[in-house]
Amino acid sequence: MLPSEIIRRVREIQVRTGRQVADVLAGEYISVFRGSGIEFDEVRPYLPGDDVRTIDWNVTARTGEPHVKRYVEERQLTLSFLVDISGSQEFGSGARSKREAAAELSALLAFSAIQNDDKVGLTLFHHDIEQYIPPRKGQRHALRVVREVLAHGSVERRRPRALRRGRPAGAPRRRGRSGRRGTSIQGALEFFLSVTPRKSVCFVISDFLDEGWESALRSANRKHDVIAVLITDPRELELAPVGLIELEDAETGERRLVDTGKGAFRREVAAASRRRIDALRARLTPSGIDLIHVDAATSVVDPLVRFFKARERRLRR
Repeated sequence: MLPSEIIRRVREIQVRTGRQVADVLAGEYISVFRGSGIEFDEVRPYLPGDDVRTIDWNVTARTGEPHVKRYVEERQLTLSFLVDISGSQEFGSGARSKREAAAELSALLAFSAIQNDDKVGLTLFHHDIEQYIPPRKGQRHALRVVREVLAHGSVERRRPRALRRGRPAGAPRRRGRSGRRGTSIQGALEFFLSVTPRKSVCFVISDFLDEGWESALRSANRKHDVIAVLITDPRELELAPVGLIELEDAETGERRLVDTGKGAFRREVAAASRRRIDALRARLTPSGIDLIHVDAATSVVDPLVRFFKARERRLRR
């Protein structure tokens, strides 16, 4: 049985994202993601103007009248979420952690998918594969996906020490985490390729605090439609001037004492963060892989809508 707090969060996400799907994302999803091909629909009598290449000669010979095959676009899609649940995803300096933002983004996409009778699947990973849920349809299945992104393996843990009285206003705080260290995006992509034979739309949702994944991402994108989703927290991009604090690397466990009161140090952190995001985009663009940048402290709808509109413009060219 899930804790009541987690159940409450899942219900809140369902209500909030359900309204956003109806109000904001209606039509955007269908216009951007298309089916993987065409499928046979029916045989009907030939009409003037029909392509002679579609004539069904067997039916024509049997009936003595020309008939043609009619095809329709195969609309059904499979959406696959590869969600990073390593230690760094539990970080949150505001009302929501990066993992909670990932759950809300997954909910928006999953509920958009089920409204169009598409399938949704999930892979949770850190340095290894934690859980795999095969693609299925239906609202109950979509809710399960959201619940697992939000809650799988979460336990409460102590907050990090801030080396002043209590926790200074604006200082980062951490959520519960399961003690997992490290991230292997490459391993997750290799697993995804091994269990997904048919083409799908794959969202890789992570903070991308990992190296050596580019080749696997390019390989996956050759067969599937891969979209990278970078989730960051404001305190990762810009530190508040709260004085002397101890920071812990959630991926390695390494601790470091820093003085956030020094402007030069804060500027160095901000510049390094911007370079990391710019470098990530530069690594993805040549392979034709879209990047969605989500700020865990703000709405996940706006970056998703921008992505839909940008992709739709490209499709129209």
